[in-house]
Amino acid sequence: MENSILNRLGFDPAYLLAALFALCLILLAVTLICVFKLGSLRRKYEKFMKGRTAENLEELVHALNEDVKSLKAEDAANREAIRALNRTSVRSFQYRGLVKYNAFPGMGGESSFALALLDRDKNGYILNCIHSREGSYLYIKEVERGEGTVLLGVEEEKALRAAENSR
Repeated sequence: MENSILNRLGFDPAYLLAALFALCLILLAVTLICVFKLGSLRRKYEKFMKGRTAENLEELVHALNEDVKSLKAEDAANREAIRALNRTSVRSFQYRGLVKYNAFPGMGGESSFALALLDRDKNGYILNCIHSREGSYLYIKEVERGEGTVLLGVEEEKALRAAENSR
């Protein structure tokens, strides 16, 4: 046995046998894991396929495809509606300020008011309603970029500043 391959290795053949044994144990563990996962996958597959045939699955896929198409169409309609709302909201009044005041001391109460209504770009109107014993008078003044186009009264200026700070 002097010419044996095991003798020429330069190390004890028991180490080789131990390494092969460890490799076999690792392969056995991997095999068992694969068997358990395959069993789990098989149970899931059988549960999924319960009562179904290839034709049923094809119908299911077609139905799901139709659902996706209708959802895409609904999504496109919703996106367009949102765009339309965004275009509209730019022109709507987004800032408002109200100042109540007593235009004529001695009449009692703050029956007069100045109301500022502004859009996103700070354009809009100031409504000034002055109440007296003889009647009520309503005046309107335009606002461009946060400034009145004509001279504003004290109450109108307060209403404009209140509107700018209302957000």
